[in-house]
Order: sequence, then structure tokens, then C-alpha cells
Amino acid sequence: MTTINQYILTWQCPDTSGVLATVSQSLFEHGAFITETSQYSDPYTETFFSRIAFDDRNLNVSIEEFTYALELLSDPLNIDYQLRKQDDFPNIVIAVSKDDHCLVSLLTKWKSGVLPINIVAVLSNHPDCQALVEWHNIPYHYLPVTKETKQSQEAQILSIIKENDADLLVLARYMQILSNDLCREISGKAINIHHSFLPSFKGAKPYHQAHARGIKVIGATAHYVTADLDEGPIIVQEVKPINHTYTIEDMVHLGHDLEATALCHAVKKHAEQRVCLNGDKTVILA
Repeated sequence: MTTINQYILTWQCPDTSGVLATVSQSLFEHGAFITETSQYSDPYTETFFSRIAFDDRNLNVSIEEFTYALELLSDPLNIDYQLRKQDDFPNIVIAVSKDDHCLVSLLTKWKSGVLPINIVAVLSNHPDCQALVEWHNIPYHYLPVTKETKQSQEAQILSIIKENDADLLVLARYMQILSNDLCREISGKAINIHHSFLPSFKGAKPYHQAHARGIKVIGATAHYVTADLDEGPIIVQEVKPINHTYTIEDMVHLGHDLEATALCHAVKKHAEQRVCLNGDKTVILA
């Protein structure tokens, strides 16, 4: 019985007349059997975004030749693309501090097959989550950090990412501000969860800030990491209504659920190549 391989092609380029038809025609000519497609044309940035899932049941060339055909299209159309087999899951490194609710959710959904990822390592500036992580047979890297050791500690983080061939760093309530140098190094390849509905209440103690303002909706935001604190392109936001009776503690407990949900959704969308960077924003291709 012949195995059918599934592929995902995500691409973007300057928007011009017929660009989708040109790419689609190439897929047709090479026998790609399209199973899913989504696209968006941004009138403000004049950029076209597309995600196409296909299989090779009728492919009349090797995948290497198919990729070469994409390369021939990429130069004249200025296409930036990513092509991979659907079951070649991205390698993920998770960073965590003491709070484990986001980590637990990621581990649970990964174990159950909900998240199409490989968790290859967990790092932390505290030892609190070590037993949990090692119970899942995942390497745990305890990397304590002080102001004086921050540069060397971040060099270790980068080393762990590279040694594990990681595609993404997930900050699952990692309560350290990354240096500008590290943020630039992992640009577009790191997701953070912020316990607030950004852009409101950035920085420390957002629940305390929100309580002081008497907000009526509580939220959590998963976004890409940039050197500008809590201002990276937003991927997912989750919200719940609250009222004046909620204490700060109530908001924190409710927020934990929102944080875990938002982060898992963001990681899943990234792993499935549904997220495209569009300047300071993202395009989510459903």
C-alpha cells in the first residue's frame, strides 16, 4: 500500500494580479493534490499571504524537484515560503520559572497529541518544575541567573536551542526579561504569554494594575517576542468577563486558565504554519 505524504506550504509576497493563480498552476502541473487552502490580501501593506496543504498522491516529480520549481517562482514574484511535511513536527524548547500552569497545559496537550510539536527541552531559572519535566522524560536545564550572570546564562539558552535544533522557544511564564541581543537572535521564533489583554497593563503585576482600574474584562495575550517589552506581534488573545466583586486573587486564578489556553492555541497555530508576520501584526490563516 502506497503511503500518502502530507505537506504544508505557507508563503507570502508583494500582492500582484494573478500571483495565487501562478502558484496554484505550478502545484497543478506537478500533481500536488490540494486538501486545504487559505489566503489573505492585506490592502494596507499590499502583501499577499497563503497557506496550502496538499498531498503527493498524484505528484509527478520528487519533492526535491517540486521545491526547485518553487525556487524558480520565488525570485520573480519575491516569494518568501516555508514547505515541510505535515508530520515533521517542529522542535520546541520551553522556558519556565516557578508557575507551572502553562507548562502543565503544554505537556498535557503534547502528550495527548493535540499539539503537533516535539518538546525537546525545558529550561528554567528555578528548580521547581524539574521533577514534573523529568517525569515526562524531557531534559531539564536549571539555569539560575543574576544581573551579573545574565549574559552567560542567555548564551546557555541559545546553546540549548541550537543543540536541540529547536524551531521555537516558548516562554511559559518565564519571568525574566530577555536581552535585546537574544530577542534579535530568536526573532520570529519565540512566543511569550503575557497575563494581560495587551496593549493594556504591560510589564509587572498586570492583574494588580487591572484591579486598580476596575476593568470588566480580564485577558491573556500570546505574542512573538521582540526587544520592546510586551509589544511583539499578537497571535492569540483570550478573555473572560468579570465584575467588581473579583479580588486580585480571583483574577490571578481565572487568568491562569486564560494564559494556558492562549499559549497552547498560539503554539498550535505556529506549529501548523498558520501564523504570518505582517509588520507589527500577524495574519492568522485558518
